[in-house]
Parts: sequence; structure tokens; C-alpha cells
Amino acid sequence: MIRTSPLALLACVLPVSLTSADAAELEPKADDHIALVGNALAEGLQHHNEWEALLHQRFADRELVVRNLAFPGDEPFTRIRTRDFGSPDDHLTHVEADVILYFFGYNESFAGEEGLEDFKSDMTRLVEETKTKNYSGDGAPRIVLVSPIAFEVTGEPHLPTGKAHNQRLEMYTDGLKAVAEATDVGFVDLFRPTLRLFEQSDERLTKNGAYLNAAGYAALAPILQEGLFGEGGPSEPNPAVIAELNDKNFHWWHRYRAVNGYSIWGPRGNAGSDGTYNNRDVMNRELAILDQMSANRDERVWAVASGESVPDEVDDSDTLPFLNPKSNVGGDDDPNRKRGKLGSLEYSSAQVQLETFDLAPGYKVELVASEEQFPELANPVALNFDDKGRLWVAVMPSYPHWKPKTELDDKLLILEDDDGDGKTDRCVTFAGGLHQPTGFEFGMGGVYVAQQPDILFLKDTDGDDHIDVSREFTEGGKDVRVRQISGLGTADSHHGIAAFEWGPGGNLYFQEGTFKMSQVEDPYGLDRLSEAGIWRYNPRTEAVDVHTSFAFANPWGHVFDKWGQEFIGDASPGENYWGTPISGRIEWPQKHPGGSQMNRVVKEMKLDPNRPYPPFFKKRIRPSAGIELISSRHFPEDVQGDYLVTNVIGDRALLHYDMQEDGTGFTATERPMLISGGDGNFRPIDMQFAPDGSLYIVDWHNALIGHLQHNLRDPNRDKSHGRVWRVTYPDRPLVKAPKIDGEPIPALLDLLKAPELRTRYMARRQLAARDSAEVLAAVDVWLNALDPKDENFTHHGLEALWQYQTHQKVNESLLKELLNADDYHARAAAVRVLSFWLDEVDAPLDLLAPRIADEHPRVQAEALRALSYMEGDEALELALGVLESNEDPDTFLNYTLEETLRALE
Repeated sequence: MIRTSPLALLACVLPVSLTSADAAELEPKADDHIALVGNALAEGLQHHNEWEALLHQRFADRELVVRNLAFPGDEPFTRIRTRDFGSPDDHLTHVEADVILYFFGYNESFAGEEGLEDFKSDMTRLVEETKTKNYSGDGAPRIVLVSPIAFEVTGEPHLPTGKAHNQRLEMYTDGLKAVAEATDVGFVDLFRPTLRLFEQSDERLTKNGAYLNAAGYAALAPILQEGLFGEGGPSEPNPAVIAELNDKNFHWWHRYRAVNGYSIWGPRGNAGSDGTYNNRDVMNRELAILDQMSANRDERVWAVASGESVPDEVDDSDTLPFLNPKSNVGGDDDPNRKRGKLGSLEYSSAQVQLETFDLAPGYKVELVASEEQFPELANPVALNFDDKGRLWVAVMPSYPHWKPKTELDDKLLILEDDDGDGKTDRCVTFAGGLHQPTGFEFGMGGVYVAQQPDILFLKDTDGDDHIDVSREFTEGGKDVRVRQISGLGTADSHHGIAAFEWGPGGNLYFQEGTFKMSQVEDPYGLDRLSEAGIWRYNPRTEAVDVHTSFAFANPWGHVFDKWGQEFIGDASPGENYWGTPISGRIEWPQKHPGGSQMNRVVKEMKLDPNRPYPPFFKKRIRPSAGIELISSRHFPEDVQGDYLVTNVIGDRALLHYDMQEDGTGFTATERPMLISGGDGNFRPIDMQFAPDGSLYIVDWHNALIGHLQHNLRDPNRDKSHGRVWRVTYPDRPLVKAPKIDGEPIPALLDLLKAPELRTRYMARRQLAARDSAEVLAAVDVWLNALDPKDENFTHHGLEALWQYQTHQKVNESLLKELLNADDYHARAAAVRVLSFWLDEVDAPLDLLAPRIADEHPRVQAEALRALSYMEGDEALELALGVLESNEDPDTFLNYTLEETLRALE
């Protein structure tokens, strides 16, 4: 089939869909400053610079300045930000806006016809208020309202068809036009020309129907240009201009969307003082430098757009000098030394460190890799094993904050063990040029990587184990790099995005910490999360939802046990929680009560104070980071199912807890530490069982730790050390590493019977990436061949149910079978699956009613949680029915009941 490119297609689309009579006919003046304000559509225009290139090429002599102030999820008067970020007026004043392009209507359109008048009223108010302002000093800004684009019909079976979306989007587009006419401001209709573009293009132009991909933004550029300025202008963007804009907008992005905002303009700006400068002093100077660097790049854009040549290197010699604080480390009175937080500025070799470890009896620790062999292994923060069994590590030497004028080159590394002895032989850089990759996870043929405020999806299509990450691209035949999820908070590099973990039902979970304000758009609407929680992403439906909204400090660990019960580690306070009671429905801005930050969050967000939620065991020391369940035949029988927690300051150890079921929930008691010592710079931050059953540990290995204790630019922050360790139990054989990558589906299904959690996890991850029809056909065969006499027969059936959930197909008969299983673990797990299928099964309340009366309180808790996602008096009455079968509910069950009643009332 001959494919028509979007730009070529415009020749026939534009004359039909957009005429000069429909254009805003905006006439830029010399030195105009143009600000983009609005939602994800607008925000993406600084990552795909074709439109801005056409703007400068068309008006090359006018020296226009463009600054993008958009955030995903922004609405006319609801735009959540980190504390003290500044108001919209503050930022429009900062960029001296002469022209404002408002991009609204997509998120608001989900309110349908009932919400249209409120939207028009809000937009009218926004325009009228904006007209009274003088951001540039030259009078009121000129305003243009830009409509949403259409929803693309993708043909994907699990994405919306777009019919209802486009009906709403057309309605809101016309509403915007009416507001523009009534208030005498400009208007651009993007909906109708993009609707025609999508209908006529053979090329996919959106990621998921709602949000443009790279080709989509390229196709939008001339449409938006003509909509704003009328006919004329260049037909194609100049690649040289785009290159200059990429550089300019990179620097503006890191100024406006700065990571660690809570330590720049927020309350933690007062921390990190050396007696002269605090964080705010130092970091605000860097923001000013980034402003100057952006302005320097504006001049290059103008020159190149005018056909002039520019030097290869940008001249930034005119910027302000950096403020360089002194270190607050050292001396007998060093408060961090007294509190046990400070390591040693005299770094030991890995071999010397190895000799200082203390281990529980029978265990052995070995060095896997260190910076001595591989200098790239600097500041390692997360590890994972791919489906080939290879160890990957994320490193972030830019921590705690990328400094302007330095190379931004955090990495995702592959540590190759060629001979299988547990030691690294080669270090391969899979992706460089990353920014603070605090977590990552494999899936769907690629790897998801944290890069707040985004989650990137990277895919190596040519098998060379390397991907270019300089800009977003999806061109055929090249590797893939896309901003898969956007709109997450950037308040603190310590606080996310972290702890990626696939749930057994095919959803990807990830966490972020307190201070962060996130707004994530998807094809189904807008979700907001304030002050910490856990997100859930479904890669087939592209739905992004809040899974847990709770006042954590900094959740940095998430695991699921054999039966799908989830456990969450909160790093800063060192608390650990059972997840079911705090993952029911809660509407923003409310939060489930409890957590170490509850008192502060209740006050700052003006929430009702409420009862706490208990951890499932009493901590002895803080803080923690990664968590893991022991599930390895290589480790002793008596520790199977135990809970491991990394501790990075107090003991600098792997804390070890004996897990026990306790009524509705769980409890745990501390056992001797698995590994401790290792000198004061040992900072175990992440761990995972390898395919061979040994345990790998990432060692951040740094004398300094924390944002509060030391200035972000303390000169003693180390950017060169990092180590990976491996713990074995030599008296027991290693597990034979399973074959995962490329294995046939039946072989992968058989791996779901393996004793090790991580083996089953990797098999599920691989199956999730395969064709759904092929997988489910094989599941049917596999399920029918199971032996009912097998002691694990019920669990195997649950694994099959999770495959149906992963591949988005309801199997109601299997669901009912497991809802009525003899084992309460299976019944509880089946109820959790049902909670995702409430809108797809017949009579969900009839399925939940027996489980509300179940003999085991954990099943009741899962049923109550499921009811929180329903509505109506019948669901409310059913929830109250738990008190008839359980007159004295324990703390966990009572909490779940109260939160469900809160959601239903």
C-alpha cells in the first residue's frame, strides 16, 4: 500500500477544511512575546517544533519570542502546581506576554452537554480577566482561543472508537468559537481540519486517538499556522530552525518545569544553607541563567530563520555567574554525622568495602560491578532484569539537579555477564541523554523509563542494544522513543517517579511522593493526584488512573505476593502498608486518611482531618527504599515469603521481616538483618531476585544523602561512585534460569506454575506483549489440561484469570469459579479482578453479595473495595451488610468499610 505523508496530504486537506475566513488573522508585531497556555496539546508543541519553526520562518524579521506555559490537565481555573510555584499571572508577567494562545476544551469536553455552559462561562471570564492585564508593559495582551483537535479513529480494539469523543469535541469547539465572537478575540478551529486529516491519512497520527505523535504534530503545524495567521507562509519547516528550537526549548523546559521545585521556590528553598547561600539562592540564580540561555538561543533562531549562518557553539558568556555554596560537611559538630546520616568522604575500594559486610548465617555477598571497572556506573538508582535475564541499571549522575551548561547524560545501562558467574564482563549504554531516571520497567516490547514529568517508552527495533534519545521519534525502521505518559509532578527528584511494578492483571503501577501535583490526561478524561500516591497504567487501553491517593512521604516500593495482595514501602518514614484498604475509589482532592504526611496535607489542602491508617508492622528504623518478597528455592525454606526492606541511612542494611497473615490483613516481625555494614557509604536503594534465584542489590554509594541536609550544589555530592552486589546462599543450588525471551506461548504459560514469584512475573510480562488472540487461545488449552488433583490447581486457574484480565477479555465463568473457590486467597484475588470488570459483567452486585458475607474478612475487604467503585443505594446497603456477618471488624476491615461508605455516600 502506498502511504501518504501528513504534510503531502495537507495540500488537499487545507483548502477544504480551513480557509482564510476561518483564521484568527493574528498579525504579530516586532518583538512580540507569544505565550502558549493550556493543556497537553499545547505542551507538546515545545517537544515537536515544526509549528514554531514555521512561525519564525514566516515572520523572520520580527524577532518573536515564544514561551510555552502549558501543563497537561490545565483547565481555565484549575491548574494545580507545587506550592509557591507562582500564579498564571506571575508567569505571564515573567515572559512579558503580548499574545496569549489559550488551548482548552479537550478535558472539559468529558462533562458533555451538561458542562458546556459552565465551560463557556469560564472561558468568557478568563478572556475578560486577561484583557485587564498588562503583562508586557505595552498594554493588554491579544488573545486567541484554540480549539481541541479531533479524536482519531485508530481501529485499535481496546481504544475508544472516537464517535462520542468527536461529538463532544465538536460541541466544545463551537462553544469556544461563540466565546471568541462574544468577547472579540481570535479563534482557531483545529477540530474540523484535523478530523478531515485523520480521515484521509493512511499514517497513524496519534498515540492513542487523543494525543498526537511526532507525525501528528508535524501535520498539525501548517494547520495551526494558517489558523492563526491566514494563508501564506512557508510550506515546510526548515530542519536547521527546528534544531535551534530544540535547543532553546530544552533550556526553557528545564527552567519552567524545573525538577526540585519544592527546593527552589517552595519551603525547602530555605534548606541546604552553608551560612551564605541556601537552596533558593543557588537554584533561582540557575533559573535566571536558563532564562538568559533561552534568550541567547532565540537570537540564533531568528538568524537561522532569516537564512543567516550561526557558529556551531552557542555563546553563553554573557550569563550571570553561578552561586557556588561551600560544603556544610565536616567537623565534630556536623549534625548529620551525629544523626548517622553522613558517610565518609574517604571512599573505600569495592574490595575493602566487601570485607566490611556482616551477613546472616549461611549467606555470601559478592561484587557484581563497580565504578572502578565501569565509570558509567555512577549514582545507580534502580535495577531490573530483562526477559533475556540480563541485569539493567539506571544511573543518574545529574542528581540531585541537572546544572545548566553541563552535559545531561543520565543513562540506562546493560551489565552483561557473558559467562554466567554473576560478575559483569561488559557495560553497554542502552540509552544516554536521560534525565533523572528514578525507575524503569520492561514491557510491551520495550522499556518504560521515568523522566519526570514524563514516562518515556523506549524500544530498540534493530537489536543493537542502543537507542538514540535526543528527541522523540517514531519513524518507520528506527528505534522508538515517545513520551508515553505526561503531566506528572516535578517537585522533588527524591519523590518519584519510582517503583514500577506490573500487577498480575496486566496493569503497570508506579509511585510518586509528596509535594508533587500531577495532572494526567488520557483518552478517557483527566486524573489529578496531589501530594503522593500510586498511579496505574493499562498499556492496551491507554488508561491512566490513580490507584492509591494517600499521604505517603515518598513511596518507593511495591510488590505483589503469590495471590495478588500488594504491599507498599514508604521510603522517608520507613513505614510499610498493606494496599487493599487504601486503594478504593477516592475523588480528588480528597485522600484516604493516614500516612506520615497526613497532618501537613490536611492543613495545606484544606481536607477534613481523619483517622490514621496503620502500617502492617512497627518499624524500628528509617528510611527505606526498595522492597522485595523472598521467593527463591536458592534461599532457605524457612525464609520463603519473608519481606525485605532496604535501609539507606540508619543501619545501611537489608532489613528482614517474617510475614504472617493476621485476620483481614498482615503483620510482620523483624528477623536478623540479611546484610549490613559495608562502611558508611553503603546505600542499598533497590534490590531484586535474579532469574537464578540470587538477590541483587544496587548501592547508591554516596557520603551525602538528602535534599534538606545539604545544598543541592554542595561540592561534596559524589557523582562518580556506584556498586552492585549479589547475595547467595552457597549451601543451596542456584535456580536454573528460565528461558523467557522469544519462547513459545505454551512454554511461557507453563512458567506460570514455577515456584518463584519473579519467574512468573517475567513470564506474565512477556505474555502481555504477545498477540491477545494467540495468548488466550493457548490459555484455554492450558487451562483445560490442568490436573484438578494438583495442589496448586486453584492458583493455576487464577493465573489464567489474570491472563484474561491482561488481554482485556472477560471470562465470567472462570471468574465465578474462583469467586467460589475453597481457598479464601483465591476468592479475594478473584474479587480484585471483578473490581476491574464491574461494567462488563452481568449483575456485579449479585457477584459481590456473597463475598460481603464471606467467612474470611480479607475477601470481605476486597468486596468492600470493589463496591467503592460503584454507585447507588443498593451498593451502599450491600456494603453495610458486612456488619451482619462480622460484628467486630478488625482495624483493616473497619477502615475499608468506612472508606467505601465515604465513596458511596
